[in-house]
Amino acid sequence: MAASVLNSPRAVAMSVFVVRVFVRLRWLAVAHAEFAARLADLEHRVGRHDRDLTAIITAIRRLAEPPDEPPRPRIGFRASHAAPR
Repeated sequence: MAASVLNSPRAVAMSVFVVRVFVRLRWLAVAHAEFAARLADLEHRVGRHDRDLTAIITAIRRLAEPPDEPPRPRIGFRASHAAPR
């Protein structure tokens, strides 16, 4: 919290901004949990009677998951396998 160290309007504004971001993140987490609970309830009601709806629910859950991070390129010197003669 920069406002406790720096006594400037900019520091106070940034502290308020940070608090608002954390409140928004908490709201998003609750909304996501609520969405997941509703999907689970729908899946429970449908059961195995309608395979198409179950496939759609599964696809929605896969889309709601965060994407995998691509592999990072290695950093540093790369020696060639064969040394020039």
